[in-house]
Amino acid sequence: MSRLAAGVVLVTAHEPALDPEGPRGEDAGMTATSFMSVSLDPPLVLVGLREGSRMDDLLAEQPLWAVSVLSEHQRTIAGRFAMKGRVSDRLLFADIPYTHGEATGAPLISDALTTLECRTEQRVPAGDHTLVIGRVLAARVPGAEGGPLTYFRGRYRQLG
Repeated sequence: MSRLAAGVVLVTAHEPALDPEGPRGEDAGMTATSFMSVSLDPPLVLVGLREGSRMDDLLAEQPLWAVSVLSEHQRTIAGRFAMKGRVSDRLLFADIPYTHGEATGAPLISDALTTLECRTEQRVPAGDHTLVIGRVLAARVPGAEGGPLTYFRGRYRQLG
């Protein structure tokens, strides 16, 4: 499957604070290449998450999430959020320009090619992954220049 080129996206969610009186929750993010459009009417997308990953666990509890389609200039962001092991999400987002979506509260990468805010419609177990189907609540094209970031044969690549 490494010979199948895939687009690179950042899947994000906002983890609410457990204590409503306490500090604001944390933003979480994960690089993904298993992402696709499922339907235009209604607008549905699908993302594959490794079973038991932090994002899989978070989206099992939090139905609101977002996707930022990364440009060829955002290779560093993709690599940062693809890191294995436990890294503080505050450090991951530290110097990346982003906003919180109005529909979901999830982080949206400012210079992404496109951002989608979604609500989970269905979760489907599939081997060692969970397929999360989400209804698109809002979509934006921030105006980033350049082509998409792709992943092919174990490396990030540019088209052309």
